[in-house]
Amino acid sequence: MKMVLDDISLRPTTIIDLDLVIQMERDYENEGFIRQWSVDKHKSAISDDSIAHLIIESASEKRILGYIILLGINDPDGNIEFKRIVVREKGKGYGRKAVRLVKRFAFEKQNCHRLWLEVMENNQRAYKLYESEGFIPEGVHRESLKQGDKYISLKVMSILAQEYRGS
Repeated sequence: MKMVLDDISLRPTTIIDLDLVIQMERDYENEGFIRQWSVDKHKSAISDDSIAHLIIESASEKRILGYIILLGINDPDGNIEFKRIVVREKGKGYGRKAVRLVKRFAFEKQNCHRLWLEVMENNQRAYKLYESEGFIPEGVHRESLKQGDKYISLKVMSILAQEYRGS
C-alpha cells in the first residue's frame, strides 16, 4: 500500500524506520502532545493487521517527514481511530497533506464508515487542522490523560464517510 498526494506519500513503517520514529516522538516539539511508546510497542503495532503504522515521506526525495498510526483497520463497525500523527517539520503543509491521505486511505481503501480521533485540549494547532479538514467535534473525554501530575482532557472528533464524500 502506497498512497501519494502532491509530493507526499504514505507507506508502511518498517523496523528500520523505528529509530527515527522514536526520535520524532521524543522531539521537544512533539513530546508534550504524544504518548511515548517503546520500540517493542511500535514493533508490535507494525506486525498487527488491525493497525496501520505508516511513514509520511517526500515522494520524490524519499525523505521521512513523519509517521501515522491508525487503529481498528478490521473493525466490523467500520470505525478507524486516527491514533497518532507526528510531523518533523511544522508549518510546511505536510501535516495537512498527510491528514488528507489518511482520509483517502480510510474511506477509499478501507471503506470505513467513521474516522475518529482524540486531540489534547491544549493542542489548538491540531484541533484547527482537523476541523478545517472536516472533522466534527463530538465531545470531550474529561481529564482522561495523565501527564506528570496533572490530567488533560481530550476532545473527540470524527468525520463520516458521507461527509468525506460530500453527500
